[in-house]
Amino acid sequence: MTEALIRLALTGFKALSHLPYGALKALAAVLAPVLWWLAVPRRRVTLHNLALCFPHWSQAERQRIARLHFKLFVRSFLDRFIFWHGSPERIRQMCTVHGLEHLQAAAGKPVLILAPHFVGMDAGGLRIQLETRVFGMYARQRSAALTQAMTEGRQRFNQTEMLLRTEGIRPALRRLRQNIPFYFAPDMDLGARDALFVPFFGVPAATVTTLHRLAQMTGASVIPCVTRTTATGYRMDIGPAWTDFPGTDEQADTRRMNAFIEAQVLLQPQDYLWSHRRFKTRPPGEPPLY
Repeated sequence: MTEALIRLALTGFKALSHLPYGALKALAAVLAPVLWWLAVPRRRVTLHNLALCFPHWSQAERQRIARLHFKLFVRSFLDRFIFWHGSPERIRQMCTVHGLEHLQAAAGKPVLILAPHFVGMDAGGLRIQLETRVFGMYARQRSAALTQAMTEGRQRFNQTEMLLRTEGIRPALRRLRQNIPFYFAPDMDLGARDALFVPFFGVPAATVTTLHRLAQMTGASVIPCVTRTTATGYRMDIGPAWTDFPGTDEQADTRRMNAFIEAQVLLQPQDYLWSHRRFKTRPPGEPPLY
């Protein structure tokens, strides 16, 4: 797709964001089956991930969760333009926050907000900006127009900054030491570099150790934050700061992070980003899973 077409599409999605929310949800319900049949590689990845993580589920149950995931993924994509362009009042209405006192208690200290890849992660990132200054990190897109839209959309309030992953860890360290909370999502397969193979639902997964390392280098508190879909939008749940973290064992700390994410996924499994190739990188000698 050319840059001109991408810019046109972004303009169209921004226009759709002005629709009543019921209409947007209805549109997502119509588009989700289309995506299910057209996005064959992502459909296969989703089903394979669910089979790997939940072999005890029936095939029918995995199909049900996969289709629900596609529906919520499409809905979250359309919703993203509300959060990127809508008013603070509409954002507050669409995403409720629970447990904000845990974040407030850590004010003036380095904080790592652990926000795993649920489909509502973007919604939560914009909603939390209305309460405090944060910074985040993301990957540069192939399209310059999309990279620009994501950067501008995700840093709208409270002097929020979005760092590119290619900048490395130093800019993040600098901001943490300025006591700016880091809205951080370390649960993707980024390759073997700086990663350990730690179980995720029993499957060895290349997992970056950055949460442990950043907490160790800065003394930052880890505060978990999960944003799930609801019938009317999203609900963000912020938990208390983890105790006894970081420990001395990098592997144990990384396993603790994955175990936390597993427990959160089980509460509403269709919300997790199953379409990501979480198990792409394999331990030496193991065959590829995709």
